[in-house]
Amino acid sequence: MPELPEVEVVRRGLERWVAGRVVSVVTVVHPRAVRRHEAGTGDFEARLAGRKVEAVSRRGKYLWFRLDDDHAVVGHLGMSGQLLMQPADALDEKHLRVRVTFADSGRELRFVDQRTFGGLALTAMVNDDVAGRLPIPVAHIARDLLDPQLDEDTVVRTIRARRSGIKRVLLDQQVASGIGNIYADEALWRVHLHGERSAHSLSAADTRALLEAARNVMSEALEQGGTSFDALYVNVNGESGYFDRRLEAYGREGEPCSRCGSMIRRSAFMNRSSFWCPRCQRQPRAHGRRTSNGR
Repeated sequence: MPELPEVEVVRRGLERWVAGRVVSVVTVVHPRAVRRHEAGTGDFEARLAGRKVEAVSRRGKYLWFRLDDDHAVVGHLGMSGQLLMQPADALDEKHLRVRVTFADSGRELRFVDQRTFGGLALTAMVNDDVAGRLPIPVAHIARDLLDPQLDEDTVVRTIRARRSGIKRVLLDQQVASGIGNIYADEALWRVHLHGERSAHSLSAADTRALLEAARNVMSEALEQGGTSFDALYVNVNGESGYFDRRLEAYGREGEPCSRCGSMIRRSAFMNRSSFWCPRCQRQPRAHGRRTSNGR
């Protein structure tokens, strides 16, 4: 699933192409793509027609198109969603779900989703503590590590109050949003921590170092256009990202750790996988007893 860097790459592309444009016609090709819009397909199409897109915003893995009537279209890419800007005469993608044409007859916005786990929804906005107005489905999502208004002291205290494994806490979007499986594994590798280490056992300094590692790895991935493991993640021009070439842990089972030479291991984690170095990231002992973090 796309994480913060991938969604931010898409947001930047969309901002360039759609901000300031007026919607002409919306065509929902597959109703499941707007299933979260409770009023249905026809209402979604009708209410967007004539609306101006003021801006494209993001928090964590969510992005939204802010409209001129204090509503927003919230988009979530799910496992395979793509928001593409394409010429009006371009052939339809096989898995086209929603088409948005604009009054200026320029490039169209097309939502393509092979697995149809993602979707779009029109929603009202609500007040946020600092950021002003947020779409209702996004209001409960915490700020992310690239947000200049993030209160890192509060995030550190929240993490250290948890007794779950640190990787599980990192993935909690109500603690700090945007971190997913890939960048959690990469950040943990950078600071020599195993994902099963209890968050409660970390010092404040270790917790800050972990957050900084996660911030750095996501910033580096953003510069490379994100991480593409298959053809399903692309930017608005249909291009893949290249950060997968710089991953140190994720997806590298059986390959040597670039730091110590030990073979990277994979273990099951929440219906997914974790990748870690057995020497650099010592696995905690049973019963939650504190161990060295390998540094």
